Amino acid sequence: MREQPNLNYIKELSGGDKAFEEKFMSIVKTEFPIEKEEYLSYLEKKDYKTTSEIVHKMKHKFSILGMQQGYKLAVEYEENLKKDSVTLQDNFLIVLQTIERYIKTF
Repeated sequence: MREQPNLNYIKELSGGDKAFEEKFMSIVKTEFPIEKEEYLSYLEKKDYKTTSEIVHKMKHKFSILGMQQGYKLAVEYEENLKKDSVTLQDNFLIVLQTIERYIKTF
């Protein structure tokens, strides 16, 4: 079974404040699709330096959404991109799709 996003960390941060949780998820819901599109665009251009910078930003959302394996994958993928290697690209895309499906539920 693949790792699934969750709100455990956000709920812990909020201390039960539902408005905080909703605002936090609203930010993720707004930023994530933009970052994903940027990622795909720079990847297609083979601008791996910029792609690695976008992966760097995105990986923190993985952690916030409780995806520790996804975070570790992003760290490794980011380093690969810095070496002009797209190894792990397919696995990274699976994580992106998983998060995308999850945030659409809000």
